[in-house]
Amino acid sequence: STRAFPFLHFFPHQRNTMSAAAGEGGAMPPKTPKSKLEKESAQRLIVVLEKACLETVKAGNSYELLNCDDHAHILRKHKRDPAECRPDICHQMLLTLMDSPLSKSGKLQVYIHTENNILIEVSPHVRIPRTYKRFAGLMVQLLHKLKIRAANGPETLLKVIKNPIEAHLPASATRHGTSKTGDLVNIREWVATSVPQDRPIVFALGAMAHGKAEVDYVDKYLSFSSFPLSGSVAAGKLTCAFEEFWGIL
Repeated sequence: STRAFPFLHFFPHQRNTMSAAAGEGGAMPPKTPKSKLEKESAQRLIVVLEKACLETVKAGNSYELLNCDDHAHILRKHKRDPAECRPDICHQMLLTLMDSPLSKSGKLQVYIHTENNILIEVSPHVRIPRTYKRFAGLMVQLLHKLKIRAANGPETLLKVIKNPIEAHLPASATRHGTSKTGDLVNIREWVATSVPQDRPIVFALGAMAHGKAEVDYVDKYLSFSSFPLSGSVAAGKLTCAFEEFWGIL
């Protein structure tokens, strides 16, 4: 139903399918926890990309993903800050996260929470398009169809799910955010000394150009560097720390 998302439009003639990621050498992707018990106790890093700019706009006879490069005239007309329209940040972060050995081992779950309060679940088996243009087209399809299926099977690779995000997070997981103003830590050392081996852990990462992704469900904010980091670099440092902690090569 589009009632919950009045700004969305459907395009029934477009195929909303994409390829699932295969393992090395054509092997099957790793298994991920399915039952509630498994989700509460499995070693997993759950990342929520907060305040992502994923918004469609009518451009001529089609819809496009709103961005500061291609739609500057629209942003000026509606007095929107171009820095708020950076879907490329979400693309870069997804590439870093989903391409990581952590993701390929089945120990990473990613959600996207957009600035417009749309919540998206990302399958661990999805292969994010390499180019921004293809990514933008995929996101337009997702926002209009509400799901993207695998081209070679029944699996749903991306789907819009019901808010709030807290309903999808394990009750046993500790929840952390990242911010330049958070407690400065060496993330590798912090993970090695602060993360329990038998529970999942949640990190909220800001997917916007500036500012702090302040959310109610986070217990504590951390800073990974004394220098400002891009979202992609922060995501990379986080996944590398957990790969080292869990012995993933």
